[in-house]
Amino acid sequence: MERTNSEKFEKLIGELRSCRDCEEKFGFEPHPVVMGNFDAKIMHISQAPSISVHKTMKSFNDISGKILRHEWYHISDEVFYDPANFYITSVGHCYPGKLPKGGDRLPPKECAEKWLAREIELTDSELIIIVGGKAAEFFFPKEDFKSLVFSDRTIKGKPAYVLPHPSPRNRKWLMDNPEFLNKRVKEISAEIHRVLGL
Repeated sequence: MERTNSEKFEKLIGELRSCRDCEEKFGFEPHPVVMGNFDAKIMHISQAPSISVHKTMKSFNDISGKILRHEWYHISDEVFYDPANFYITSVGHCYPGKLPKGGDRLPPKECAEKWLAREIELTDSELIIIVGGKAAEFFFPKEDFKSLVFSDRTIKGKPAYVLPHPSPRNRKWLMDNPEFLNKRVKEISAEIHRVLGL
């Protein structure tokens, strides 16, 4: 008997969480992090987990996550982590480690190629949100990042929005583009609230 999307999704997530392909590359045991249901209302795709997420196995469990949830989306932790509301994944599913001069390594392209396309195929969300330049590049290669942030897109026929990463390291971009916090993020937040029925 053919599996349902739900069964295919659960099988995929089981395989993804047991993946250790990058252990030799990273020099430590990878911990793939994904959260949420295949039919969550919003599919939320970022670049890669932070060290805090790596340690706690909880997506966006860091300063960036607090900014995202409370200051940008204006939703509670309970709403964000409700598996019926958000399916939370990333281009690189594991924390990739630090660069010698600071900052995190880039997520391996092989990770997205192996897993993310299948995740998108099996999820049935109403809205897709992409967080960060490296995540946006996977979907919209060679397109200007600022243009992506300030325009409405679609992925798999679903509305899609691109956000800058809420990391404190991104302060300069936010200062150089004040219209993001003054207007654009409010539009995206309103759409999130609409989809979630808040």
